[in-house]
Amino acid sequence: MQGRSTDDLVMTAKKAFPLRLDPALHDAVQRLADAELRSVNAEIEVLLREALARRGVKVGRSEAAKRGRPAGKANGGQDNA
Repeated sequence: MQGRSTDDLVMTAKKAFPLRLDPALHDAVQRLADAELRSVNAEIEVLLREALARRGVKVGRSEAAKRGRPAGKANGGQDNA
């Protein structure tokens, strides 16, 4: 995996791969994503999950990458006891 650090791999919990779409299909997904206030990527994920559910395929959710500050003591590590 050239060009990617270990930190990049830890931060991105999603599988990345190239996807080729018909431009008209991409435009339709873009319009839907805009209406739903989502990115095209998030909209494609929602559409895939809905399509799989209609076919009876159960898809779990992976544990999401943690966001924000890491857990730790407040005030620079000092307790206010």
